[in-house]
Amino acid sequence: MSVISVNKENFEEIKNSEKPVLLDFYADWCGPCRMVSPIVDEIAEERQDILVGKINVDIESELAEAFGVATIPTLVVMKEGKIVNQSAGARPKAQILSLLD
Repeated sequence: MSVISVNKENFEEIKNSEKPVLLDFYADWCGPCRMVSPIVDEIAEERQDILVGKINVDIESELAEAFGVATIPTLVVMKEGKIVNQSAGARPKAQILSLLD
């Protein structure tokens, strides 16, 4: 499945997905974000059991604020509409996958 570009218009639908949701808060100018982005894309392709979304904090500042994102990249895992895990900073694939467990 491909990565979904998340914005305030589609956020509620994504948040309430029956599948676990991995959200990647990023900015185009952020070096560590550019390191994490291909890993997140890879996870989206490999894991059909989860929904993967990316949120550009420069465009969707309200969503970033709602999640208390102070550092990017920030990865958030949601299940049944609730945050169950969160991580700030660049992480290797294995650590990102462990957030989903």
